[in-house]
Amino acid sequence: MKKILFGFLLATLFISQSCINYNEDPVPVSPIEGNVANPLVGGPTQPNQVWFDLSENKEIVTKRTDWDLAFYSGSSFKVILNSSIMMAAGKIPNASDIDLVTESGVSALKNQVQVANFNPSNEAYIDDVKGNFPTGYTAIEEIKADDAENAVYLINMGKELYKGAVAQGSVVTGGDSRGWMKVQIVRSGEGYKIKYAELGATTHKEITVAKNAAYNYNFVSLKNNKEVFIQPEKKKWDLCFSVFTNVIAGAGSYIYADFVTHNNIGGVGAYEVVVNSGSGVEAYNNFKASDINPSKLVYNDQRIIGANWRNPVGANGLEVYGNRFYIIKDATGYYFKLRFTRLTSVQGERGFPQFEYKPL
Repeated sequence: MKKILFGFLLATLFISQSCINYNEDPVPVSPIEGNVANPLVGGPTQPNQVWFDLSENKEIVTKRTDWDLAFYSGSSFKVILNSSIMMAAGKIPNASDIDLVTESGVSALKNQVQVANFNPSNEAYIDDVKGNFPTGYTAIEEIKADDAENAVYLINMGKELYKGAVAQGSVVTGGDSRGWMKVQIVRSGEGYKIKYAELGATTHKEITVAKNAAYNYNFVSLKNNKEVFIQPEKKKWDLCFSVFTNVIAGAGSYIYADFVTHNNIGGVGAYEVVVNSGSGVEAYNNFKASDINPSKLVYNDQRIIGANWRNPVGANGLEVYGNRFYIIKDATGYYFKLRFTRLTSVQGERGFPQFEYKPL
């Protein structure tokens, strides 16, 4: 009898192992069963950036104005602007000493280093909206090893959060101007040194930033003169809900509310499924792991969800598009399907999105 049982167990193990080998690309099983999420965007002025981890059903919330510059932690030396507050940067011609730059000397450049002024040329003063870093274009050029090769930049510090009342159903993405700064960035060993000052100053401040490979970026607030925590570790978030500076063909940069990016720098991919006939909800509910098309996943553009999920000017008022949903693959290989269920609060206020998602 023992020999029979042993033979049966051996045969079962062989069959099981054969099945595992036959499935060459198994879909990992997520540690959660999915959920309905209400990201804390913060209402019609959308003051927050929400960093959401699907596999943990967890969000980290930061204020949009908490940071100004982000410093890439990978092998290249790239710096990005805070696009959620309409920041922009332009190289100051013939400037090598930050302390010699004066406000009068950059008055003409101020008129150019703008966001959302319907000038197509303003795209040169913002970062690659695809977020395809470190290879993508940045308004501040890659930081060179030779200090003398790193320019001084005029920085448009963007907009403060709006503090006034907002009509129901409307949104206001920016308030008063945050002013201007002059900035020069050089390398400091394997990290960065930031020199910065108000335009009228004849001396400057400095902050040194060391790279941390656990994160996509290290963040700095020039306004508060310090390094700050913003994003979770690069493998611990998938989606960011935020205001976002995008581009419109022929019109240059433009500011969007209700925007959602995915963590392509951290290895997250996404694609959109549009349902051309029948019920979008039914198609979402019926979508299963075998329907995934990995070739459609996009890793070189963070805007796959973007603002495509909602219609703020629909004939029936504010609405979530019901004919589409999204497939997300996180950095650890888990797949999720995700659809948006709400753009506003039950009272009709913007800045209260809701979505549901399930692992595949």
